[in-house]
Amino acid sequence: MADSRTPAAPGPFLKVQIQRDDTTFDAYVAGKENAPGIIVLQEWWGVDFEIKNHASHIAQMNPGYRTLIPDLYRGKLGLDAAEAQHLMECLDWQSAVKDIRASVNWLKSTGSSKVGVTGFCMGGALSIAAAVLVPEVDAVVGFYGVPSPELADPSSAKAPVQAHFGELDNYIGFSDITAAKALEEKLKSSGVPHEVYVYPGCMHAFMNASVDGIKRRKEMGMDDEDPAAVELAWSRFASWMARHLL
Repeated sequence: MADSRTPAAPGPFLKVQIQRDDTTFDAYVAGKENAPGIIVLQEWWGVDFEIKNHASHIAQMNPGYRTLIPDLYRGKLGLDAAEAQHLMECLDWQSAVKDIRASVNWLKSTGSSKVGVTGFCMGGALSIAAAVLVPEVDAVVGFYGVPSPELADPSSAKAPVQAHFGELDNYIGFSDITAAKALEEKLKSSGVPHEVYVYPGCMHAFMNASVDGIKRRKEMGMDDEDPAAVELAWSRFASWMARHLL
């Protein structure tokens, strides 16, 4: 059964509550006050150690960002792949986009003049959707995820999009190389600035480079480790966000 307790935020995160429509949700904020903001969207696991690792890393990039993780699952966590799959399948994606928009506007109303969105796996797909559906977004970087056509058509993207995929990713239609190439074609027709990168020899979730993240990937049959690819992707991420948010 999913752990429905609110995940404890490690030291650098401040827990805030964001209101939208008739609902309130928790979010975790780190980084410099009044710096440009970056929303960091969870994988199918929920707001766990790895998404917090990513948000902490981004907050510390030069010259410093304010990161915000919205809790799209309202405190639930997937403790194994089957549970995570169930949580993702039960997610109301349109509602999640509204959470993202409320998060962007929260950052803009509290001192961040520009706000980007990034995400991984499920969050990667939602970040691409945000480029289409959230007009307040200034830049997007999506990692290994493409939204369903019913949710968002990337050929209607309005914000600049950078996207990253593993060459050996086998999530067909969601983050495999065919999905990556189809996304690139749609972004071309959108006319927005865009970059799509494919990393040779990398599988899904290759950015999860912590000890626990690597262990979890191995348990799921992903035994590739490529620190150079991770470093290259982060450097491309940093240049893209700096170009569009600073």
